[in-house]
Amino acid sequence: MINRITGATQFARTMARQPAAWFSTTRVSAKGVLTTAQHTLTILGVTALVVMAVLFVRPDLAKALSNSLNHEPEVEAVAVVAPPLSALMETPSSTPAASTAPLTAEEKALLGTQKQQQWVTSWLSKRYRVAGDAANMLVSTAYLTAREIKLDPLLILAVMAIESGLNPFAESPVGAQGLMQVMSKVHHDKFQEMGGLQAALNPVANIRVGSLILKDYVTRGGSVEAGLKIYVGAAAFEHDDGYGSKVLAEYQRLKQVSAGKKVPTITPMMAAAPAKPTPPVAAVDKSVSGTQIAGL
Repeated sequence: MINRITGATQFARTMARQPAAWFSTTRVSAKGVLTTAQHTLTILGVTALVVMAVLFVRPDLAKALSNSLNHEPEVEAVAVVAPPLSALMETPSSTPAASTAPLTAEEKALLGTQKQQQWVTSWLSKRYRVAGDAANMLVSTAYLTAREIKLDPLLILAVMAIESGLNPFAESPVGAQGLMQVMSKVHHDKFQEMGGLQAALNPVANIRVGSLILKDYVTRGGSVEAGLKIYVGAAAFEHDDGYGSKVLAEYQRLKQVSAGKKVPTITPMMAAAPAKPTPPVAAVDKSVSGTQIAGL
C-alpha cells in the first residue's frame, strides 16, 4: 500500500515538471527562429543594396531588367510587298497616251529600233550604275517623249545623264529637281496637268516637262548650244562653264552606242589643256550650225 502511494507521488511530481520543461524548450526554439529570421533579413537587405549599386553603375542592366519585367507581347510582323517597278514609274493619269497611228519616217528615226534602245539602255545602266529595269524604263520614256515633241531622244538622255546621273530623286541646292533638274517652282504651270508640283519627282513627268523646256529653249536660242546655255541658266553669261560641251560629248557617245559601236562606260580623265582664245563670231556660227540633232 505504501509503495503504491510512493509511486503515485513520484508520477505526480514528474507530470508537474513536464510543462515547465516543454515551455523552456519552446522558448529556446522561438529564439532560434527569430535569430534565423534576423539573419535572413540582413542578408536580403545587403543583397538588395548590392543589386541597387550594380544597377546604378550599369544602366544597361537596369534597362534590360526593366524590359524583362515589362515584357510586351510580340506583334506579328506584316510582310511588306514592294510594288512593281512599272507602278513606281507609271505616267500620271492626265498624260495623253501614245498615239497608235502609223509612224512617219521622222518618228521612226526618232524612236530607232528595239536593238538600238537595248544598246543605249545597257550602256547607260553600266555607266551610271542604274538597275537594268529602271534604265530600260527611263530610256523608253525618253524615246516616246522624243517622238511626241519631235526632239532627239539621245539629246534628252544626254541632258538627263549630265544633270542628275539618271537619279530621279536628285535635287540641287537651288531647287532643281528630278532627272532633268527642272526648276519646278519656276515651271509649276507645266506640272499642273500631271498632278501639281509633287509630280516633279515622277520620272515620267519630269522627263516630259524637262524635254518640253529643252525643246522650247533650243527653238528660242536658234541652236542646240544656245538652247543648252539657256537650259543651264547661263543665258546672261558669256560662258556656261562647259555644260554644253559635256552634254554634247555625252550625246556623241550615245550616238556611237546606238550605232552598235563599243564605247567605254568609263570616260578617261583628260589632261588639263591650256585655254584656247575665243574664236571669232563667224567661227562660232559655223560650229553651231555644224551640230546636227535629229528632230531639230
